[in-house]
Amino acid sequence: MSVRTRAVGLYEQADAGVKVMGEVGVLGGKTMVSALQAPHPYGKEFVQQFLFALRLCWFPMIVASVCFTYGPAGIQAANFLNLFGAIDRLGGLFALIVVREFAPLVCALVVAGVAGTAICADLGARKVREELDALLVLGVDPVKNLVVPRFLALMMVTGMFNIYALLFGTLGGMFVTLSNGASLGPFFATYFNNATTTELWGSLLKTTIFGGVIAIVCCYKGLNASGGSEGVGRAVNQAVVIAFLAIGIVNYVFTQALLATHPELSAVR
Repeated sequence: MSVRTRAVGLYEQADAGVKVMGEVGVLGGKTMVSALQAPHPYGKEFVQQFLFALRLCWFPMIVASVCFTYGPAGIQAANFLNLFGAIDRLGGLFALIVVREFAPLVCALVVAGVAGTAICADLGARKVREELDALLVLGVDPVKNLVVPRFLALMMVTGMFNIYALLFGTLGGMFVTLSNGASLGPFFATYFNNATTTELWGSLLKTTIFGGVIAIVCCYKGLNASGGSEGVGRAVNQAVVIAFLAIGIVNYVFTQALLATHPELSAVR
């Protein structure tokens, strides 16, 4: 393969990536406008999607919250602090780890990998069966009636799961403290000294944004699926990859903006 051929291939991939980003952005804008404009005929669909995501994600989210915080975060942090005899500072470290990063990320990854893939597969199957074309013929807007309820449902369910991820993530820190033979009193003292209100609302807001991003990406790939069942499978795989990348980008931008506007959060208390 010549250098020219490789350059053309890279250009086509970059062009396709930019096109997808633009189309996802357009769909996101249409979804937010449709969610605000009357009428709102998607009440029943919203409830069904919310309960569907809740039923699928609650158990994986709890398991992931405890395992991620107890394992790679808690054990490694406790071993490091034990070297300096400062295991009592584990609570303050967990306030930063769980509230700022792990709870939102665990919620986002679980929702994207479980509920997001189900949404993409559902819409993709409707697309290849030409059900979406039939809705357009009947004058039914797929964005308002299909995308908006899923968008709102995932935003609400991820925001709610963030609270449970905080609780079970903190439970993982308690397990680490007890397994190292330390008291829970210093753990909670340093935890609540560092877990500020700003950190809590920032964690909740970031997780809610993650839910909206996941919904838009998965709905976009589902609405644009083609090629039968094999094409739906490709769309689901692509939706997960794009959603994970988008979560990472949003997480970086949001965290940097939060720390820039609230510099006091960078100080360990």
